[in-house]
Amino acid sequence: MKNIQLTSLQQLGIFPQSLHYQLSSTQLQTHAMNQKGGVLSSTGALVIRTGKFTGRSPKDKFIVQDDLTKETVDWNEFNNPISTDQFEVIFQASISFLNSHPQLYINDVYAGADKDHRISFRIINQLPAMSLFVANMFIALSSQLPPFTEPDWHVLVAPDLELNPEKCGTRQSNATVINFKRKIIIIAGSGYTGEIKKSVFTVLNYLLPLQKKVLSMHCAANQGADGATALFFGLSGTGKTTLSTDPLRKLIGDDEHGWSAKGIFNFEGGCYAKCMKLDGNKEPAIFNAIKAGAIVENTPFFKNTNQINFDSDAITENTRVSYPLSHISNRVIHGTGKAPKHIIFLTCDAFGVLPPLSRLTQQQAIYYFLNGYTAKIAGTEAGIKEPKPTFSACFGAPFMPLAPMVYAGLLQEKLNHHKVKVWMVNTGWAGGRYGVGQRIPLAFSRLMVTAILSNSLDHVSFTQESCFRLNVPDYCPDVPREMLLPRNSWDNQEAYFLQANELITHFEANYQRVIQPKGVIPAGLPMGR
Repeated sequence: MKNIQLTSLQQLGIFPQSLHYQLSSTQLQTHAMNQKGGVLSSTGALVIRTGKFTGRSPKDKFIVQDDLTKETVDWNEFNNPISTDQFEVIFQASISFLNSHPQLYINDVYAGADKDHRISFRIINQLPAMSLFVANMFIALSSQLPPFTEPDWHVLVAPDLELNPEKCGTRQSNATVINFKRKIIIIAGSGYTGEIKKSVFTVLNYLLPLQKKVLSMHCAANQGADGATALFFGLSGTGKTTLSTDPLRKLIGDDEHGWSAKGIFNFEGGCYAKCMKLDGNKEPAIFNAIKAGAIVENTPFFKNTNQINFDSDAITENTRVSYPLSHISNRVIHGTGKAPKHIIFLTCDAFGVLPPLSRLTQQQAIYYFLNGYTAKIAGTEAGIKEPKPTFSACFGAPFMPLAPMVYAGLLQEKLNHHKVKVWMVNTGWAGGRYGVGQRIPLAFSRLMVTAILSNSLDHVSFTQESCFRLNVPDYCPDVPREMLLPRNSWDNQEAYFLQANELITHFEANYQRVIQPKGVIPAGLPMGR
């Protein structure tokens, strides 16, 4: 490692015993296996376990409250305040821990494919597998992106460090702490790699809208042969990665993007896809990306083999794979695109009452964006026996530090300026709620997305259904007509209307509890009764 980078670490107080800087994916994979931190699968991918945490811990994310953030951060259950003194205690504990560790791994990376808006990060951690994750997920140094001497931000990752909650002001022994004034992120006590990804996303979600008027978005993006861009918003499990990874279109990115005056740009250099029940026939691009350099998390092998059992939830339902975008042949190499022509909101409605496909008015688009709805079903989270509505403002509340209307306001401006068409695709249930109806086949969801992006619905008539006042196409190529209007696929019409009204009640309650207190008053809810 160059002396100037070593000096940068020493200025933080880090004096490493042994330091590994910018190792290749092959070297990091070897280090992980030698340290018993991963096992090689039959595909060549490294399979790891993330320990106690197999998912993010959003209630343990803290932001230092100071004169910079006090009036700008939307303090809530995901943006928890912590004092500068408490940050200093956590910082010193992290530095002490990293100095005591025999080996440290350093990655210098960028977030943001647009040169005018990218931010540099130096990520310091104790585990080679986490270093490989960083190399996969962010934008690597190259001849076009030369090395930097001093990063914009430092990230300290110490998964084996257990904090003292009483001294540190944390909820428990793990925490992710962001200091916008010091430009430091600390991740302690969790080996879940997604904490790194989402903490960097949180930083961009604060800086870009405030400083650059760039809309930061939790969405996937792809591009057609004609260069037309489409965005896919959706919470986990709605099909964001699956539907945006389309053999007929080039992938820009599967999760995090910015929308500037020039167009769309990916924040990342890789994909982090759910792989529970992954089927190579249904999702070949993701399946084939699981090769040397990829990391598969918390997925067991078939007994007495090194073959990955993608159907097993023995460790967690939230099994994941991380791979660089170079593993996807059909991709936009520069990670940028034009302003979108179409935006698709994805939801998995387990109540079976939202249309599989609908076109949104601008008022509806902002309303559904602010609510960010999907449903959890039995088996996805401990204690859930019946479908549970889940709302996440802007489709990403846990990593949105600003008030929801900041993002919604920027979205509305861009929708107006670019005349974007906004759609909602329900990948959940039809013909009845979960347990009664049937999951909408992935093949039909793909056909609906294809119809949207090919502009095949431009000359189709639409019917406004009575419950949600959503405009539903009367025809979609190769999709059964009876599926398009939800009530037509239910045997019991009375049960349909009772279920629809129940979901509307959940929407109204969420809007009044979360959105309206922020000063956002809708001009009449875009739903009926």
